[in-house]
Amino acid sequence: MSKKILIIEDEQTLVKVLVEAFSENGYKVETAIDGEEGWKKVQEFEPDLILLDLILPKMDGFEILHRIKKNEKLKNTAVLILTNLSDVKDRCHEMGAVACLVKSDESIDNIKKAVKQVLQF
Repeated sequence: MSKKILIIEDEQTLVKVLVEAFSENGYKVETAIDGEEGWKKVQEFEPDLILLDLILPKMDGFEILHRIKKNEKLKNTAVLILTNLSDVKDRCHEMGAVACLVKSDESIDNIKKAVKQVLQF
């Protein structure tokens, strides 16, 4: 069974590129463009990995990460933060994220490598 990735990101160009990159590598991919939709999909889709932006409409990524880690059923879900904020890595790790990547510093290839490493697939 293919691994499932949920992308919670409001930057549509990035979402499109990531969906294409992961779909062609055999992953099952779902997306959400705001925090409320993202939280709903986390619970319904039960992904193996969540790519999570922190600055989102309706509910921020910190709140989503907090809810995931407090939820008994979801707390072991891997969350990789993709953000434009450069000073939040320590906070993200303390909250339980497996990695925190600054979007402007990373290529799509580096993001794909990080995902592959987390999923070991």
